Amino acid sequence: MTVHFPFQNSYSALPDSFFARVAPTPVAAPRLIKLNRPLAAQLGLDPDLLETPEGAAILAGKTVPEGADPIAMAYAGHQFGHFVPQLGDGRAILLGEVIDRDGIRRDIQLKGSGPTPFSRRGDGRAALGPVLREYIVSEAMYALGIPTTRSLAAVVTGEHVIRESALPGAVLTRVASSHIRVGTFQFFAARRDTEAIRRLADHVIARHYPELREVERPYHALLAGVVARQAELVARWLLVGFIHGVMNTDNSSVSGETIDYGPCAFMDAYNPAQVFSSIDEMGRYAYANQPRIALWNLTRLAECLLPLFGSEQEKAVAEAQDILGAFSEIFSATYQAGLRKKIGLFSVRDGDEALIQDLLDAMAKNQADFTLTFRKLGEAASADATDVRAQFVEPAAFDEWAGRWRARIALEPQSAAERQAAMHAVNPMFIPRNHRVEAVIQAAVNNDDYAPFEELVQVLAKPFEDQPEYTAYADPPLPDQRVLQTFCGT
Repeated sequence: MTVHFPFQNSYSALPDSFFARVAPTPVAAPRLIKLNRPLAAQLGLDPDLLETPEGAAILAGKTVPEGADPIAMAYAGHQFGHFVPQLGDGRAILLGEVIDRDGIRRDIQLKGSGPTPFSRRGDGRAALGPVLREYIVSEAMYALGIPTTRSLAAVVTGEHVIRESALPGAVLTRVASSHIRVGTFQFFAARRDTEAIRRLADHVIARHYPELREVERPYHALLAGVVARQAELVARWLLVGFIHGVMNTDNSSVSGETIDYGPCAFMDAYNPAQVFSSIDEMGRYAYANQPRIALWNLTRLAECLLPLFGSEQEKAVAEAQDILGAFSEIFSATYQAGLRKKIGLFSVRDGDEALIQDLLDAMAKNQADFTLTFRKLGEAASADATDVRAQFVEPAAFDEWAGRWRARIALEPQSAAERQAAMHAVNPMFIPRNHRVEAVIQAAVNNDDYAPFEELVQVLAKPFEDQPEYTAYADPPLPDQRVLQTFCGT
């Protein structure tokens, strides 16, 4: 049988200025590393056929499946605050779109599939390490319940790419609600192409916000919808200690999904100023800066949409500012609600925010592990606090706070067991710890050994379960295992 993709493409039906038609560059000897079989089935694809040599050839870009309409999408973007009027998919090609089993339209894109007109002298390829990192982290985010692009497959190409050294080449098949970014709007705004902005906005509304098609002011409502989704998304990042690492406007999705896992990382010890990205020398995208940067990016989107708000510039600006003003409230409401759940509160009382902030301050001063502190706090709700105290350099700092916390939870009727269950449902035991991800990458790159990768993916698929046989995966790194920098892979 032939591998069949039930493509129903819509983005490639937009004007030619939105993309460049380009086929993937064939590779020498594609070999499937990993297929996400449940996701394949959700997309209406046959996992067994995708695991054949024919399937591997498609997932590596060596063969273009019937019905595909391969394109590289055009976009611009602010990179570390500096505007670049043309970026685009320099190493990614959108094969097409399918309607999944829930009736949701999904992009299927090959990342690392060769040069495009937007490659800017790059080779358009991906090294194995970044492909494995994106597969691991994007699927971990999905398991954590955070909106994200997903990974359908990873394939080695049988060729090498040259970075600092020769590295095994690979291709990631990425799945998204769409790959439309703030930078996509900026591409047309930079060219003063208002009609293209309108076409793009209409496409985004139809695809991501169909409930807005009949409202009186759809473009105002579109901005409000993107603001709300981004505010909620970034709040959820912070609640699991995630640092995107490169929140440029071209990495900001209008669908509200996390996109582009380059130099991303999860914190070990809690530190609001934590930066891992090797290219973020000024800490622009540090952990605690992410809400501010998200609002900055959304302001750039608002600027693009202003021509659609009306001909009166001053009025349009005021309306956009009013919409953007909702960001802080939505973010704060999502973040504070999430923090209350993390410490086991079922109701809202005066003083809760201060109680939570005091815990975070104590964690920062005592280098407490972000993930394990909250996980072990759940156990302290029904048992002794030995494990959570051990996360603090000075356990007395926790004891002082814990007395106030116990007095607070005593005001609620839930049992200790109910509280622990609720806390464990939002506080993961397992995250993609940097040292574990790096160890997996090294085993694959140096020894062609994918067993550690398979095991890590398996553990991270159940982040809220104890999994006693894999307890070591929850451990923070030893001093000599700490990963201090992550890299974008280009």
